[in-house]
This record gives sequence, structure tokens and C-alpha cells, in this order.
Amino acid sequence: MLNSRQNYLNAKRFSADLALEHIIPHNVCFYLIPPIVDLTIDEFEKLALERLKMLRLLEQVTAKNPKISPDAWREAVLADVNQAGLRTYAKLARGNMNDDVSKAARRRDYLSHFILRFAYCRSEELRRWFVAREMELFKLKFGALSSRDVKDFLEVYELDYKPLPDEEKQEISEQLCASTANLTRLKIETQDFYAVHFTEVLSLVRDRKCFLKGGTAYITPDNFAHVIGKKHQQLIEDGLKGHLRLLPTLEIDERFSMLLKSIHTSYTGKNYTVAKTGAVPIESLDQLSKKSYALCMRNVHDTLRGTHHLKHVGRMQYTLFQKAIGVTMEDALRFWREELTRGKVPIEKFEKEYAYAIRHNYGKEGSRINYSPFSCMKVITTPIGPGETHGCPFKNLDPSTLKMKLTGYGLTTLDAEEVAGYAAKGHYQIACGKYFEVLHETKLEEGINHPNQYFELSQLMMEGKERPRQGHAPNQMLRNRNHSQPNSQSTQDGGSSFVIDTSTLNGADEDMELWEIMESKDKEEADVTLQKDSAPIVNKQQLTANQVNSTQDWEEDDFDMLEFNE
Repeated sequence: MLNSRQNYLNAKRFSADLALEHIIPHNVCFYLIPPIVDLTIDEFEKLALERLKMLRLLEQVTAKNPKISPDAWREAVLADVNQAGLRTYAKLARGNMNDDVSKAARRRDYLSHFILRFAYCRSEELRRWFVAREMELFKLKFGALSSRDVKDFLEVYELDYKPLPDEEKQEISEQLCASTANLTRLKIETQDFYAVHFTEVLSLVRDRKCFLKGGTAYITPDNFAHVIGKKHQQLIEDGLKGHLRLLPTLEIDERFSMLLKSIHTSYTGKNYTVAKTGAVPIESLDQLSKKSYALCMRNVHDTLRGTHHLKHVGRMQYTLFQKAIGVTMEDALRFWREELTRGKVPIEKFEKEYAYAIRHNYGKEGSRINYSPFSCMKVITTPIGPGETHGCPFKNLDPSTLKMKLTGYGLTTLDAEEVAGYAAKGHYQIACGKYFEVLHETKLEEGINHPNQYFELSQLMMEGKERPRQGHAPNQMLRNRNHSQPNSQSTQDGGSSFVIDTSTLNGADEDMELWEIMESKDKEEADVTLQKDSAPIVNKQQLTANQVNSTQDWEEDDFDMLEFNE
């Protein structure tokens, strides 16, 4: 009976995969028909996080290199894709092939796109982010197609576009040469041109970047990608609206509901749950904070040193960070005991309540969960209230306060302006990476995704060591870590390995027991005392205004999704 059932399931999956293969016969696809396949929760999550990692990579490369040429952008993206071990997307970015590896990559690409539609359809902000990133992925894949591949794509989707015949192109070669200033005559003769209705390329017509005759615009392959891209974008936007209507039905299952709501803030980089083997003495923390702490952690550290007080989320954020960099639990207890008792926490209260919370963070009390330190997304998205100094300063501080803090930490006015400029556009992690580059007088080869990654990179840089690439961690190391990491998992795609911290997804690091303990003692302190003891922060009105302005700049600068060539 069991064998018969397994055979039935295998046959069912085979037929579903065969149907899916007919839906996606090309490496570049329009995602027209939702797939009907059986996936486990684990497969569902892995596909979603793999694609999310790719989309975040595209966002970082684009934000860091806003004015580079399309070829340079493509080269930078592929370098990061290979470094991250994202073999599915590396394969799809090499043109159209029909080998088994390409078909497997298409399947992962197609399924993961529809999974993320459910995660990103729920708000306008999420929809805009998703569409922008998907357009960048389309640009990467379409830009790799040969003339033959483009022709196949047009035939698959029955699009009524064809390259100009050589005779017609020869007749208007002079006009084509005049309208494409960057192309030589030899290039014009050897590459395809497409004839489209002028209403499809109004921006090119307006800027006189194409030859126009009788209502027909003659455009280059790069500009033709813009035309196809508009159709692709409209299909995605319409699809997101359809998924939004289906969302209430899917979210009846709480497992899907929690997973989908947490995907955007999940961390997809190296796991830092297990502390480093080498102990970091607490006597060195002041010195380390000046260069090896990301701004969020330095802000928390300096506030603690200056006021001898942090509210519960700040203490949790900093304690977990300390654990991951190698501070032992005994040293952490000593560090917090010395600091907090210099303020207004009696030693008896510390031993009874605060010490328990620290041991809880180290997984030695309560549910004994080995908590993960906060990733950048966790730091950025954690709410911040009056008297609190946790969170991301690049997001939470108004521009003038941020610039003042940066110059106080040794940045020149020009460097502080550049870093604050990224933050004002909503590129908080790019701003953090630039802050790192200025302090360390170097060029980062990867984006900053975690405060502990920042610390590790800083230490390796100062030691003159080369950091292993994130996408190629030894499998044995990953296995060893996963034995002691209930909040993490290892994902493999065709032999590549990367660690996905799913603590945000399963809610482990928000254990109610710990939060209630930490909140209860904060509520006993008067608000006046809290504000006196806490470092100055922007009030809610200032913060709200700053966030509105940042969002406006971000939308204007970052979501010109169709102007591929600018």
C-alpha cells in the first residue's frame, strides 16, 4: 500500500513537472500561468529565501553603482551572484539553453516568483520594491540573450516584433547612425534593430534617441528590452493584484501566514548564532567599538557607557551581538553588572532579573533557545520608541543629527554627506557599507547584511586576512553549526551552500518569556528618568517627517524601473 501511494505521488509530481516544463520553455519568462505543484513547507521556504537573496543582491549592486553602464552593471551583478553561490540565477543569466540544468533552474525561478508574489502583494510599498527588483532580474536575464534567443522568446509569447531585414536596415543606415551616437557604423550593420510603434518608446522619441518614420520608431536591442520590460512589468503588477485577492484564503493556514509576513525581513546570509571560539575580553570592547562596530552597535555601546542604562530591546540587541563576537556569558554578566549598577539598578535587582535575562539570551535559562543576533533587517524593522537607542541610526536619525554623529566619529564632512545621502534614499545597508569603507580606507567586495558580519570583516581587514566568500562555506562547517542551531538551516542548490537564519520566521528570538521579563522592569522606571538617562533621539514628529521625506526621495530615485539605459 505504501509503495503504491509513493508511486502515485511520484507520478503526480512527474506530470506536474512535465506540465511546468511546457509552461516555461525559455530562460526568460513572463510568469503568466500560476504553477500547480506539490511543495513541502521546507521547499516553499527555501525557494522563497533563495529568490529573496537574489533580489536583495540586485538592489545592493544597483544602489551602489547608480551611474555605471549596463555592461558594467551586469558584470558587477554576475560577480556577486557567483560569489553568493546562487547557481540557479547564474545559469539563467547565461542566455537560453535547454539542458537539464537550465530546466531545473527555470523551475526554481518560476516557482519562487509566484511564492514571493504572495509575500509582496500585501502593501503598496512591498509591491513597489518587488516589481523594481523583478525588473532588474528581467534586465539581467534578457540582456544575456543572443539574437536567436530573442527570436525564440518572441515566438514563445507570440509577440509581433521582428528584427529589421538587412535590406530595410541598409536603406535607413544613415538615419540609424545619426540617431545612435554611441554606435559605430560597423556595430549598426552587425546588430539587430526593431521597428515598434512610437507610442511604445515615447521617452526615446522625446530625447531624440531613435529614428522615427511614419509613426514607427527604429530602436536598438537595449531599447527593445525596455519595450518588452514594460509588458513584463504590467503583467507582474496585475499578478500582484490577483494574488492580493487570494491572500485571505491562503492565510487561513497559520504556517503560511507567519511565513509570508516574515519573508521580507528574513535574513539570508551567514549565520552568527554560534559564538566565535576565541573569547573577546570585555576590556577591549571600548576600543573595538570605535572601528569594528557597525553604527547601530556603536550607538548602543556609547549610550550604555554614557548613561549606564539601556531599555530592554537595546540590551537584547547588544547582548546577542556580544555573544556572537565571542564574549563569554561570564564576561557578559560582569560587563552588564558593572554598567547597570553604576546607574540606578540595585545589585540585588540585577542578580534577580537582569542576570536571568542575560543567561536567557545565551540559551542557559527558560526555553534554552540558542538565540540569533539581530541581522540588519531585524535591526532596521524593529520599532523604536521614546527613550530607546536600539535600531538602525541610518533609518532613525534625521539627516543633520546623523551627519553630526558621523563627523563626531571621525568622518570628513564630505564623507558624512555621502553616507547620509544613501540613508536619506532608504539605502540603510549601503550607507553602512560606505561607513565601513571610509573608516577602514578600503573598498568592500560585498554588502553589509549583519552587524556581526561588519565586525568580522573589520577584524579580518585589520589582521590583513582575506575573508572566505560567503557562498562557499565548507559543508562540514555548516553541518557542525546546524547541529547546535535550532534557529537556522542550510540550503543547497546544485552543490552551493549558504546558511539561512530563519529565526525571524519562526519567532524564536522573540520568546515571550524573555520579553516579559525585560519589559516588566523597564515599566517600573519613570518616563522622566528614562529620558534623562537615555541618549538624545529624534522625537516622533521629527522621525515621521524624516521617514516621509526619505520615502519620497527613495521612490523618485530608485523606482525608475524602465529606464534601463540611464
